[in-house]
Amino acid sequence: MKPLLSLLFAASFWGVVWYPLRLLQEAGLNGAWQMLVAYGSAFLVLALLRWPGMAGMQGQWGKLALMVIAAGWTNVGFVLAMLDGSVARALILFYISPLWTVLLGHFFLREKLRPVTLLTLPLGIIGAALMVWQPQVGIATLNWADLSAASAGLAFAVTNVITRDLQHLGTRQKTLVSWFGVIAVSGFMLLLGGEPFPHVALSVWLGNILLGAGGFLITTLAVIYGISRMPVQRSAVILLFEILVGALSAWWLAGENLSMLEWFGGGMIILAGLIAITHEDVHD
Repeated sequence: MKPLLSLLFAASFWGVVWYPLRLLQEAGLNGAWQMLVAYGSAFLVLALLRWPGMAGMQGQWGKLALMVIAAGWTNVGFVLAMLDGSVARALILFYISPLWTVLLGHFFLREKLRPVTLLTLPLGIIGAALMVWQPQVGIATLNWADLSAASAGLAFAVTNVITRDLQHLGTRQKTLVSWFGVIAVSGFMLLLGGEPFPHVALSVWLGNILLGAGGFLITTLAVIYGISRMPVQRSAVILLFEILVGALSAWWLAGENLSMLEWFGGGMIILAGLIAITHEDVHD
């Protein structure tokens, strides 16, 4: 029961975290600043509690650098998509990631590409096309939030593949590498955009720090606890609860809703992801 509750807590947190993030944005902290402070705080707390050391990282710098970039954009891109666009739409487009993971696992880890992929890939692609289709003009349109969510999903797949490849590294090591990636990517975006230091109330900074050192840290530990104590198939399906929580919270708190066409396309993406997850767990 505890692993199940841990994963439901994590999925619920990620389904509603967009709301405090938007409140912080309205108070003067943009998404990049929020990620820099929140994940910087989480990184410091975890590192100070128990520094895992650098053992096993020697000779893996290329993969670790790619993991830094991929994990960084996974979190930054996903958060920016929820801040700038529709929450449910961002969540669903992000969850094309299981399909990317199957493909990347085949090309980079030599995992066998099975016939079911011929079903899941077209299903996911068609679903994504329906999500961005504009029937009024008869074309598919992608806005910045859509691109952020979809590319964050791809980056998440890259992160997963590298994590599999670096199995000899400890969980704390990979967590800190991932969080360092968020710090690096958000910092780079701030430098690139020439963002000035935000002059906001102390309570805003404290809220951002609490969200990172409390929320993001605890949620990460909850996910690690849950997925390490139940089958991959079950944990992956439970985490999709995030989409339902996100859609309901966005409807309730922000009045957001998806059209029937968007829900239909989103359903195809979720179905394709479930098939990919289930098939992978059964055969691998």
